[in-house]
Amino acid sequence: MFDAKKTKDKMIDWLRDYFEKNGKDCGAVVGISGGKDSSTVAALCAQALGKEKVYGVLMPQGNQHDIDYSRELVEFLGINRLEINIKKPVDALLESIKEADFSLNRQATINIPARIRMTTLYAVSAAVNGRVANTCNLSEDYIGYATKYGDAAGDFSPLSQLTVAEVKMVARELSLPEKFIEKVPEDGLSGLSDEENIGFTYAVLDKYIREGVCEDAATKEKIDRMHKLNLHKLELMPHYVNK
Repeated sequence: MFDAKKTKDKMIDWLRDYFEKNGKDCGAVVGISGGKDSSTVAALCAQALGKEKVYGVLMPQGNQHDIDYSRELVEFLGINRLEINIKKPVDALLESIKEADFSLNRQATINIPARIRMTTLYAVSAAVNGRVANTCNLSEDYIGYATKYGDAAGDFSPLSQLTVAEVKMVARELSLPEKFIEKVPEDGLSGLSDEENIGFTYAVLDKYIREGVCEDAATKEKIDRMHKLNLHKLELMPHYVNK
């Protein structure tokens, strides 16, 4: 049985301990999408450190149709807000690659904004003496649904051991409004929702992770394949050992 209240309290204690040991005077820098993950991480950090030590960074790429969720979330939490549009650097990099007479595939093109967003977060972090939050959850990490050195990066990761369903339960313990908890998750890059991208629901994935049960054999095979192919995103970089 998952105890959301106990987990929330332990996570806040963990965050305080992390910052005590890894940056006593530092703040938390959180990329804000307005969905359950970034909202939950930002709320946890605000309770652990104080809202004045949390920096919510909004990073639309041009005109983002759901940017109001992000703006309302930082206002609701009362944390510091910084909005940086990444369209110009993304376009400039794509143009430079084109000028080099090189063509990118769809996946490479989708990953560029995620990595520029992480560059932006670390730039802000350096300027405010901060630590960058990773906002990925266990469900996303399990199948590699994150960009390596993009949203998969960070200095600390509060949600990496919680499934989507468990993150939602913690979010409710934090008294976050339902509009943020139930916002349809999407990467903001491909134009598709998370579940449209991966081809199955998070409910199915969460059940398989926690119970080892997946009624559909084809879906189970796909989850297993994605997990195996993307383990490199979760492991330390392999290194040569000189003996």
